[in-house]
Amino acid sequence: VVYLGDNARLPYGPRPLPEIRRYALEVGAHLERQDVKLVVVACNSATAAALPDLQRALAVPVVGVLQPEAHAAVRATRNRRIGLLATEATVASGRYEALVWTLDAGVEVFPVACPRLVPLIEADDPFSAETVEAVREVAAPLRQEGVDTVILGCTHYPLVRPIFQRIFGRG
Repeated sequence: VVYLGDNARLPYGPRPLPEIRRYALEVGAHLERQDVKLVVVACNSATAAALPDLQRALAVPVVGVLQPEAHAAVRATRNRRIGLLATEATVASGRYEALVWTLDAGVEVFPVACPRLVPLIEADDPFSAETVEAVREVAAPLRQEGVDTVILGCTHYPLVRPIFQRIFGRG
């Protein structure tokens, strides 16, 4: 297993999609030179910005994280109202909506960009009162829309999943 975390240029979320795409192609080419057999793009922003480009550019198979999450959300929703909490780049890409709609064109997706969350999650205390308040803020519009399923569209967000669960409730 070869793991590469691009700490020099993180966070990707607030960056423009073409810039993220360029970074992802550089990282992908580097991994391919390491003779990997498969590339997993584990960053939602990088997947949203660059997955098709990476799949065309690299000789090895490339998979991302958006499709499995979109599929799981479509299977889980009962009222066909899905919330998306993600970085600015992931929301701007529209990729989650496109993936959800290929599975069920009748599902409504309510995207909310969460620029404050990644820095708070990476801080010394990811479970701070400030993080709880930031999650409350981004959850409010989704609660108002009556979503019954929420995609945590950033690999950082599951790290504070208990906060999301507490704010959205068990249902």
